[in-house]
Amino acid sequence: MKLRYSILAAASGLACAIGTAQADVIVLNFEGINATYPSGAANIYDFYNGGTSSDGTSGVDYGVQFTDNALAICLNTPGVVCSNTSRGGVAPGSELGALFWLEGPETYMNYAAGFENGFSFNYAAPNTPGSVSVYAGLNGTGGLLATLDLGLTPATCGSEYSALYCPFVAAGVNFDGVAMSISFAGTANFIVFDDVTFGSAIPGIPEPSTYALFAAGLLGLAYTARRRSRG
Repeated sequence: MKLRYSILAAASGLACAIGTAQADVIVLNFEGINATYPSGAANIYDFYNGGTSSDGTSGVDYGVQFTDNALAICLNTPGVVCSNTSRGGVAPGSELGALFWLEGPETYMNYAAGFENGFSFNYAAPNTPGSVSVYAGLNGTGGLLATLDLGLTPATCGSEYSALYCPFVAAGVNFDGVAMSISFAGTANFIVFDDVTFGSAIPGIPEPSTYALFAAGLLGLAYTARRRSRG
């Protein structure tokens, strides 16, 4: 009996955790911004803000807006070369597009609703370093909540990806307060970001469906244990 109730409690607790994770964590993978694949670069604009990219595409309305110089770059996959960048086959579902810019020393991402706890991403920068800063206000205003200095990344992917910017490296930071904007900084056209994650210092957390399947498995075990106890 104790085992059955323990399993039920674990499943119920995990279900609650799933709801919390869905509410508190947002992952931007920059897929679908470019209207076709392979393609050139497209301005992100309001793709994640109820509007469209420069290609006329639209994504989930998270209330996230990028400044005008923010672009989605096309990523290489085996047999397809559209840039000098690739995820190297390690990011299913996040392997066709990423964030970069061609003008200015930085680009901004704004989230007026605000987010807490942490911020993270994957990035590639084999030639020049960069940095990411977290601000309490929009467009890099208000208090500075956190800064990450980003070092150089390796360029060790296989020849089938034809990419110097590969693989990507994870980075993240926890902070106190409520953030409303992020500055991605570095030399234009020399740093790329992907799996930008709000609310977690670990980028690209597992899909909620993964947790749901695990919770369903626990509930199944609880049902089996109950039937056996009755038998």
